[in-house]
Amino acid sequence: MLRGIVICPDRNLRDRLMHVLTDTGGVEITRTLDRYPTTVELIRFLRSCSPQVVFLDVDSLTKALETTREIEKYSDGIQIVAVSPVCDSQMLLELMRAGIREFASAPFDRQVMAESLLRLQDALKAKDGEGETTDEVFAFLPAKAGVGTSTIALNTSIALSHLPETSVLLSDFDLNSGMIRFMLNLENRFCITDATEHASDMDEGLWPQMITTVGKLDVLHAGRLNPDYRIDPAQVRRLVAFMKRNYRVVCFDLSGNLEKYSIEIMHQAKTVFLVCTPEIPSLHLAREKYVYLSQLELGNRVKVLVNRYQKRNLITPEQIQEILGLPVLMTFPNDYRGVHRAMTDGRWMDPSSEIGKQCAFFAKSMIQDQTSSGGTRKKGLLEYLSLVPNRTAAS
Repeated sequence: MLRGIVICPDRNLRDRLMHVLTDTGGVEITRTLDRYPTTVELIRFLRSCSPQVVFLDVDSLTKALETTREIEKYSDGIQIVAVSPVCDSQMLLELMRAGIREFASAPFDRQVMAESLLRLQDALKAKDGEGETTDEVFAFLPAKAGVGTSTIALNTSIALSHLPETSVLLSDFDLNSGMIRFMLNLENRFCITDATEHASDMDEGLWPQMITTVGKLDVLHAGRLNPDYRIDPAQVRRLVAFMKRNYRVVCFDLSGNLEKYSIEIMHQAKTVFLVCTPEIPSLHLAREKYVYLSQLELGNRVKVLVNRYQKRNLITPEQIQEILGLPVLMTFPNDYRGVHRAMTDGRWMDPSSEIGKQCAFFAKSMIQDQTSSGGTRKKGLLEYLSLVPNRTAAS
């Protein structure tokens, strides 16, 4: 069954449309909006409902076309059905120029609507057939600077890459103080900013130049300090879509500054791991960020990771849960010497270390549901390439 929403200021038209859709079947209307939304409202609406089809009132053609353009900016996979009280030839011409191919006018005919829904299903199947994608997308977000988020993100990504048939990408999106390049001593001159600038024309020929392969893990680093660079969220959507087509698991190491592109990444993520330490300032900021993300309809994706936790900590996991209003998903031990040694050597933590073991356990738990259900994903184009430049000798 298709998943749809209705944007229709005309109450009478909306009621008649809902009646024929209910009578026809084949589509579940999850939300309705009785006005043309602003851009911010529309994006939140689409994110919260994840529709496949939008039934759009085009009686106000100018506003309807503006809404259509915003929907296409957000996702070129959403199908649009124009609805109107009348059938006007000039209106139909304008809609066709805007790329809208489905039109329904009152009084709505059940058979005509059923045929339209079948065409929409075929269009969506054809779109899906262009390339299967993964939903195993994870964002690591620090409660505050210095809590060790990059250490957890890197070592968890390494552990994920060691799982059978699991291609993994780690992207460092911290333009203010990205550490992955330093931690792994990477020398690739291409970085996140290059990848986003080429997001529209990214392909299997260009991508290998952007990444460095460390062991079995592909890494896209943040480059040199570049806090003034601005990434368009639309670029992020296109780049993430490419990543999801070519990897089983995609991990993002974020800055914690909640930039617009970071918010976009978190909306694309299956889970947002909020990393903190068992200290009052860190927990306070973790709580603040969780409240803010909840206002953006991201609260249900947030899970808490506590780094540098010791058994005799003054603050227990139960107290942390009480402070944050969220349960602690996992704790990671404090290993200053091990982290220092790994950074000095330009590699990840020893898998036999306490942090290494915990990251391996954590990695398995992250994709356990999909693995246990026997789910598989078709290999992306990059996985078929036999020669990939910019690889390191580390293993």
